[in-house]
Amino acid sequence: MEQSTLQETSPAKTEPAGGGKPLSQTMVGYLAVLVASAAWGTSGVFVKLVILESEVSAISLAFWRDITTFVVLLTGLRLFRPDLLRVKRRDLWPLVGLGVTLGIFHVLWNLGVMVSGAAVATVQQAAMPAMVTVAAWFLWREALNWAKILAIALTFAGTVFVSGLEVLGEIELSLGGLLLGLAIPLFYAAWNLFGKQARRTHSPLTTLTYGFGIAALLLLPLQFYTPQPWPVPPMAWVWFAGLIFVSTIAGFSIYTFALGRLPASVATILAMSEIPFVVVYAYLLLGERLTPIQIAGSVLVIAGVLLLFWYTNGTKDRRVRVTGP
Repeated sequence: MEQSTLQETSPAKTEPAGGGKPLSQTMVGYLAVLVASAAWGTSGVFVKLVILESEVSAISLAFWRDITTFVVLLTGLRLFRPDLLRVKRRDLWPLVGLGVTLGIFHVLWNLGVMVSGAAVATVQQAAMPAMVTVAAWFLWREALNWAKILAIALTFAGTVFVSGLEVLGEIELSLGGLLLGLAIPLFYAAWNLFGKQARRTHSPLTTLTYGFGIAALLLLPLQFYTPQPWPVPPMAWVWFAGLIFVSTIAGFSIYTFALGRLPASVATILAMSEIPFVVVYAYLLLGERLTPIQIAGSVLVIAGVLLLFWYTNGTKDRRVRVTGP
């Protein structure tokens, strides 16, 4: 155990336990994850609208989403910040890991939706915060406390309620179904961990440009066996642009920014706040009816997020430490 000697410091030097960042930066990280979750929550709306307007398959849409995001980011950095594209060879491995695991996750997610449905796949990926929390404890000795465990339980239960309690009976108990159910949160957790590692040496835009480029390269071979939508109706382009700029570039950029200011375990638990946003968007934009059990599930997710926020930033969880410059 690392021992710290308490000393008098200025308020700017006060840090939350386990965070390693000044309180102001921690607050920025919290807000960033919530904004990213709000942007991610629009993904389902845009995907549904794109599919309604065109005959694109789930796997094909994942590829075109990744390759378009890569091209937009690469063009922007090449024009305005070419220095961010320079990466040292020794720092390349987490970017490769991010791209590979992100690409595989997209394939598994689409497969899970096709095999078991979106509700079951959502519940399966909700196990991700628990995996990240345990892995971050082993890798970086991030705190593993009762607040995180309870927050994970609340957000997972809330996700089940929002998706519908009946999905528990729909989860495939065959060997293939069990492996898929394990692989979805595993690779979701993996790209979060690689993203956290990449943020130690790279900016959010550098991290995402390489990550999405490698993910698109990984998905490219599958396109030769997948029907491609053409011609694409004009309105499908509009919804696809929203998917790229709002759900993907804005959502992933802001979340990756937050990974540089929060422990990976905290960021992934907070990211489950995407669930209530999805419910609200579906109600307001798609006219989907909210059931009492979905509302209760959203409340549970929000409760988990608030619990983690209170514990991390509460007066009982603060300590005074000497920080560097």
